[in-house]
Amino acid sequence: VQLQASGGGLVQAGGSLKLSCVASGLTFSGNTIGWFRQVPGREREFVAATRYNSDTNYADSVKGRFTISRDNAKNTAYLQMNSLMPDDTAVYYCAASRQIIMSVLRAPQHYDYWGQGTLVTVSS
Repeated sequence: VQLQASGGGLVQAGGSLKLSCVASGLTFSGNTIGWFRQVPGREREFVAATRYNSDTNYADSVKGRFTISRDNAKNTAYLQMNSLMPDDTAVYYCAASRQIIMSVLRAPQHYDYWGQGTLVTVSS
């Protein structure tokens, strides 16, 4: 199983980025896909998740600014990030899980597979 995250970069505060996560080696349509982020010295933080049926869940810190989506035909999930703030600076990871209980899926230990991460830097 491989998850390949991409789309990170440097953006000014107030700008937008769209991350992609391409999966292979798993039944993509049957998996929940989550996005997490991490800064050095801190724990990995839940950002958003989309279940097999496209139900979504967001961290309060990104609600209304970020949108998670998926295209099962392309084995790809996306994270559209708008109104970016310096506090959004982190390495962003996508992950796949066979769990379907959304409250559980806010915790990284319930994910089975992880991508390598893509760095998002938001300048003030």
